[in-house]
Amino acid sequence: MKKYTWFIALMIIVCASQSQAESQKMDKDGFTPMFNGKNLDGWKTTGNWVIEDGNILTLHPRPGEHGWQRFDAYIMTKRKYKDFVIDLEFKILAKGNSGVFFRVDDPLEPVEKGIEVQILDTHGLENPGHHDCGGVIRTQGPSKNMAKPAGEWNRYIITCKGNHLTVVLNGEKIIDLQLDKSAMKDRPMEGHIGFQDEAKRVWYRNVRIKELKEEKVAKE
Repeated sequence: MKKYTWFIALMIIVCASQSQAESQKMDKDGFTPMFNGKNLDGWKTTGNWVIEDGNILTLHPRPGEHGWQRFDAYIMTKRKYKDFVIDLEFKILAKGNSGVFFRVDDPLEPVEKGIEVQILDTHGLENPGHHDCGGVIRTQGPSKNMAKPAGEWNRYIITCKGNHLTVVLNGEKIIDLQLDKSAMKDRPMEGHIGFQDEAKRVWYRNVRIKELKEEKVAKE
């Protein structure tokens, strides 16, 4: 009996240590890094995504790769998320193209079964549309073009809670959208998060997420 009591006590200590280690990863604002700085644990892809110094996720397209319909080459979280805030920085080269996907029900059909906020080299473009940087693909263009020139770091803060989606690009709110009243009204309320492999160089850093809890309605 003492042997089992000791074993149970040890397991409690181990679980408590793991819980503490996980909580230490969360910063004071409640955000947790989505990459561990070493490898792609927690993610799935057939593309050539790698982690570089500084916990930077970058894509190195391989010879012969081109186009955006190689969906298995996109990098996607293994788990699904519902309501959240994603805070990240990205950088592209001239004519660069990528995208932030979320609430993706099927990683092999992200365009049809998910939502994408566009990343594109459209700095200086007047009257940007849904397919330009900051736009929600097939839905709504940014209210203002806040994309920086190619080669510079940009910052997205994407908040998705229920049917309300907001996107802040470089400090300016450019999207404030009710999903249930848009072209995305039939998209899932929960799904994978990922980044598009357009076979063009792209860098992501400081990728953090804060999951939002559902607000409980008080009973009378």
